[in-house]
Amino acid sequence: MKRLLNTLFITTQGAYLSRDGETILVRIEDQNKLRIPVHTLGSIVCFGNVMCTPPLMGLCAKRGVGMAFLTEYGKFLARIQGPASGNILLRREQYRMADDQLVRSRIARSIVLAKIANSRTVLKRAAREAEDSEQKNQLEKAAHSFSSILEKLKDLEDLEAIRGVEGEAASIYFGVFDHLIKTGKKDFFFKKRSRRPPLDNINALLSFLYTLLVHDVRSALECVGLDPQAGYLHLDRPGRPGLALDLMEELRSFLADRLSLTLVNRKQVQAKGFKKTETGAVFMNDATRKEVLVSYQKRKQEEITHPFLNEKIQIGLLPHVQAMLFARYLRGDLDGYPPFFWK
Repeated sequence: MKRLLNTLFITTQGAYLSRDGETILVRIEDQNKLRIPVHTLGSIVCFGNVMCTPPLMGLCAKRGVGMAFLTEYGKFLARIQGPASGNILLRREQYRMADDQLVRSRIARSIVLAKIANSRTVLKRAAREAEDSEQKNQLEKAAHSFSSILEKLKDLEDLEAIRGVEGEAASIYFGVFDHLIKTGKKDFFFKKRSRRPPLDNINALLSFLYTLLVHDVRSALECVGLDPQAGYLHLDRPGRPGLALDLMEELRSFLADRLSLTLVNRKQVQAKGFKKTETGAVFMNDATRKEVLVSYQKRKQEEITHPFLNEKIQIGLLPHVQAMLFARYLRGDLDGYPPFFWK
């Protein structure tokens, strides 16, 4: 499983990737910069103007190494995938359950319960550390409101009602998100969530981290033989990885949100690392993206005790563990899907 932690991120514009036997060769300006055996990688993520040869793509597909292509600013473009694999019986069960509205609602409810509970944990921890009394009160009030929302959610079995509760919780969470930012408030502030495109530095950082996280979840789902597009909480849409977006919800606040706040509050990212275009869109420069990528990979190396397995695992393996648990539920090995609850 450790191989799943090894993602090669290519951010240098003009980089050229090719196959050399069973290794991947990275060249920049006609110079060999990196040579790495393909079997040591779980995936490759290319940002912007990065070129890959067809023989390399074929090698990665054959060896099960995922390749994803994003714009220079982190917007998903495409993914290279080899022949479809996985247990057809498992996928058939996945589709059957997705068509059963009651089962679909119950799965979606479990995911939303975990998402809201994990968001509440973020707010509670921030409230304990808050020095400003007004901010402390706002955070405590938001965390308390999540408790009543969780109680209401436990009895819901209507999918639209569950989505409505999720939206209500998200509005409360992001309504106090600015209080979690401790330093550099002139340049790092949060007014509302903006995605396409991000309109401020914090939103640009969040969007980039969410892109990395959904990539990891999608890869994990494919590894266990599930279809990442057939989701339960998110509506089906061509090209949309619905199930990956579903399972990402459990991990969003624990991994992506907390890391973004750490990077800002510890001044690991600076305002000069962000630029605003004429349209108002905000993007990170190359150096800042690299800093975020390094921090993301380091975060994935840290260990936690998984609440359901009660075993120590590296954080980077969380998507894979949740994907395996979801597959076990679909096979009937578990009575229900156990989402990730951060304790």
